[in-house]
Amino acid sequence: MYKISKAYSVYDNDVGYTQGLSFLAAVLWLHMPEEQAFAVLVKIMYDKGLRDLFVNNFQELHMKFFQLDRLLEDNVPDLYSHFVHIGIETHMFASQWFLTLFTAKFPLHTVFHIMDVFLSEGMIVIYHVSLALLKLSKKELLGQDFEGVLKFFRVTLPKKYRSDESAVELMQVAMSTKVSQRKLKKYEKEFYAMKEEEEREDPVDRLERENKQMMEANLHLERENDELAHELITHKLMMEKQLDKERDRADELEKELKALRLALHDSEEEKRHLGSETAQVKEMYRRETEKAESESKRNSTIIGEYKQICSQLSERLEKQQTGAKQSMLDLREKLQSCDTCNKLISEDGKYERSPTDPRPSSGVDDEPELAAALNQVREFELELAQTKLQLVESQCLAQDLEHQLNNAITEVQVVRNAQAGGNANSWITKTFSSFSSLKEATGVVKKLEQ
Repeated sequence: MYKISKAYSVYDNDVGYTQGLSFLAAVLWLHMPEEQAFAVLVKIMYDKGLRDLFVNNFQELHMKFFQLDRLLEDNVPDLYSHFVHIGIETHMFASQWFLTLFTAKFPLHTVFHIMDVFLSEGMIVIYHVSLALLKLSKKELLGQDFEGVLKFFRVTLPKKYRSDESAVELMQVAMSTKVSQRKLKKYEKEFYAMKEEEEREDPVDRLERENKQMMEANLHLERENDELAHELITHKLMMEKQLDKERDRADELEKELKALRLALHDSEEEKRHLGSETAQVKEMYRRETEKAESESKRNSTIIGEYKQICSQLSERLEKQQTGAKQSMLDLREKLQSCDTCNKLISEDGKYERSPTDPRPSSGVDDEPELAAALNQVREFELELAQTKLQLVESQCLAQDLEHQLNNAITEVQVVRNAQAGGNANSWITKTFSSFSSLKEATGVVKKLEQ
């Protein structure tokens, strides 16, 4: 931007360096390289007529003010009357609009819209946008005095167009406002005729009038200076108060930072402690799991052996029952030839003493082979019942152990996702309880095996 401004001051000695051109050069530089920005700036100054405002003692600029003043009188007469009543002149608020093309104080997105139309239509766009600004701010301006109006143009008006919606609305109103070249030519002739009339009047009267205008302008400037000084003092006091608040806030944040650092250190210590405990619990769980798996395998082996023994005993019992029945059939066939002996043996193989038999009854003891066979059958039946009972108890215990093992695995999965703190401690307690139950169940299995 400095290079562009310096290059133009060298290129155009009549205009030289002016502060207003720096804002315009900055807007162009945001969209293109500095060489192209310089070329476009030269085109705007010469082809669009902006250069004429800076030469010949700003006579062209005063003519533009006169034209805008007459357009304001035609389009917004009540606002024009209010400005005349409070002593506001067009050059007090419109000088930057013409010299900088609204680039000095307005937001960039609003300036971009104005520059697009300016490059297309030329200087007449300044009148469109100026009238649109005055129309849209008419209500606020009518309620202000001299100082209020100047402050509104300087501070409030640019803030109204910070959003894209307000900028689009401004351009819509500006392009719908009618400003004809015929009227501008008419106002231009009136301005130069007024200037010629002023030059023909008495120099003393002209100097008195100019002196009066300069005194009024000086008074206005003094008022504005007082207002700016008051604003400066007010802002300085506000900044001091804000600075004190920010310092207090900084102290509070420093204390909070120290507390958070201490809490972070404690949390890291607790995290390391919990990590160590978790590693111990995992190792304990691994050992207990391996032990439980080995116990489960051993119990499965025992259950398989019990099943095999029961199967063998069942086969053995069936064989002995079959042999006993066959022996009974053989005995009955042998006794068929004796009617007396045949009556003494019942259908189920028991000995029945005849009522007329004087010999004392001795039951199955009179037949030693039969009694021994029956006793052996009863022993086999009792042993089979006990074996089946032990088998059922072993199966129930094995199911209980499998259930506890599944619970322990589930709890390990839960603790992997649990956060540090109370949840981890409660999980450790539950895990130790599960291990204790598992040990008790293992002890019961060992007693059962014994």
